[in-house]
Amino acid sequence: MRHLIPSYIRVPVIFFAIAGLIEYFVDSGDKPAFIEQPIILLFLLLVLLVLIAIEGIVSSMDNILFQSLDKEAKERYLANRKKSYQFTKLKSIYAKLASNHKPIEEEGEIILDHNYDGIKELDNNLPPWWIYSFYISIVFAVIYMVRYHVLNADDQFAEYEIEYAEANAAIEEYKKTAKNLVDVNTVELLTEAADLKAGQKIFETNCIACHKSDGGGGIGPNLTDQHWILGGGIKNVFNTISEGGRDGKGMVSWKSELKPLEMAQVASYVLQFQGTTPAEPKAPEGEIWVDENAESSEIKDTENKDEETVVSNN
Repeated sequence: MRHLIPSYIRVPVIFFAIAGLIEYFVDSGDKPAFIEQPIILLFLLLVLLVLIAIEGIVSSMDNILFQSLDKEAKERYLANRKKSYQFTKLKSIYAKLASNHKPIEEEGEIILDHNYDGIKELDNNLPPWWIYSFYISIVFAVIYMVRYHVLNADDQFAEYEIEYAEANAAIEEYKKTAKNLVDVNTVELLTEAADLKAGQKIFETNCIACHKSDGGGGIGPNLTDQHWILGGGIKNVFNTISEGGRDGKGMVSWKSELKPLEMAQVASYVLQFQGTTPAEPKAPEGEIWVDENAESSEIKDTENKDEETVVSNN
């Protein structure tokens, strides 16, 4: 095998195979592993040196063995080595697959009676590789027909729709844990102590100048009553923080200064002021805001309880 593949081919192939395996199994991001982690580059250089050293040692042993042979044995060794480098086995396999037709010298035996303006037709054989490919295509066509037209397996369009739905489901599942991907459509009220503490810190840093530390309002509106200028609830408050208030006289947009998660945290903290009593509350502004979703769910719960009462009385 060593004489079949020269060392100048064998060494690079082994080296790049090892490098490819390392790149496959080591998570290095967008850049190659040996750039992200210099230790891998040193390891690859060591591997290359070891491969070169092994080739040198084996070649030296071959030379020592060759020098110990007599003249006739040396000639046989050189002849066999020359044949090995000529890829004789591969050539014989290629010859069997590539040609099964009569040579030019024997074409007279396969000339047909067809003759048109001196043009004669030969009944020669097709190359074996062509015949084998044709048989394989027939087998593939039969399997394909049975699978997709008899057993009605999912075709490419159905597989695309399935994978598309799975990808969307995976994205939605990821968004549940990736809080920084939240937007006005997906934001939910945060109730964990860590989130509310972070929201309080943001509020005290950026918001108390207009709303006061207890949410009673100053330049900005009172956050403790049920009146809202642009709507209450987590989605409306998040949107107001993100996009800003009324043009010309409302709150500025904070989406360039705060991350989505930070806006969700401070919006959740702001809603904690509802129902509290500030020291100097500002007069209500806007309209009383009622959560329609909460009302509908309460109505459904009431209807369900009434139905259960009727059933129990019956």
